[in-house]
Amino acid sequence: MNKVAFIGGGSFGTALGVLLAKEKNIVSIYDRDINVVNDINRNRKNNKYIKNLEITSGVTAFNDIEATVNGAEYIVLAVPSHVIRSVSKSLKGKIPNNIPIISIAKGIEEHSNKRLSIVINEELDNPVVVLSGPSHAEEVALELPTTLVATSEVMKYADDVQNLFMSPFLRVYTNDDIIGVEVGGAVKNIIALAAGVLDGIGYGDNTKAALMTRGMKEIARVGIELGGKEETFYGLTGMGDLIVTCTSMHSRNRRAGLLIGEGMPIDKVLERIGMVVEGIKACKAFYELKEKINISMPITDMLYKVLFEFKDPKEGVAELMLRDKKNEIF
Repeated sequence: MNKVAFIGGGSFGTALGVLLAKEKNIVSIYDRDINVVNDINRNRKNNKYIKNLEITSGVTAFNDIEATVNGAEYIVLAVPSHVIRSVSKSLKGKIPNNIPIISIAKGIEEHSNKRLSIVINEELDNPVVVLSGPSHAEEVALELPTTLVATSEVMKYADDVQNLFMSPFLRVYTNDDIIGVEVGGAVKNIIALAAGVLDGIGYGDNTKAALMTRGMKEIARVGIELGGKEETFYGLTGMGDLIVTCTSMHSRNRRAGLLIGEGMPIDKVLERIGMVVEGIKACKAFYELKEKINISMPITDMLYKVLFEFKDPKEGVAELMLRDKKNEIF
């Protein structure tokens, strides 16, 4: 039995917390929204983020971070990428340095373009484990078979997290390529957003297959350039995550792209989705990064123009199709 504290009461954190509680762990969840806290504690629900999930009695919610992390043996950062730094800062001095921090966000920090594990370690001296892979919260909540990958700079901690989360419904692998795992999980959100745009325009399976295949190449290209291993991108946190986010209506990125492709302005899209769309932030961050390191990311480049320069999506697709001819492999 372990005590696990989740910072953030969103859909994925809540679903993972319930799974751990069912495996006889003690789970605490912090959320800044007192209504979420009360819904969990009084109604055993979290209807703001994940409807129809019955929250077991082993889960307790708090509106106070110190109370949430008190006595915790693991801390899960279940918050969007853009608040990872501020949340990490808020934990400083509140937890022992030997407690592993588990990050389940997928993205990189805007402006600095740093991987999230680096951001956390700039604020805290704790070991960091990244838990990633093709895993919609809605399906984890339903206890549908799901696979994840745990990675860390010190693999002992990844092994510990693998043991913590393994269950009859959740199979966790380890991978020592923390760069590849983080980059794959971040860039696939860009491709999934683009896939949604294609669906919104009304293009078909041929177009989506082309996008996903070339998108996979783009993920691997930037990941290898940043120090990741090529084989990682063809595993769960690259190809696996790409498949699930490009094809499922559980994917916020795909749903947001669909609305953009149909012509809805981005501010209205975000209002409709109601939660953070990581692909939008990732697109901006990786557009800036590709300019710094001078590599080709044509899908990211075109999506950036659609999102931030108001380029017509159909024109963007036409430009991608009419680029200079090249060999597929390079």
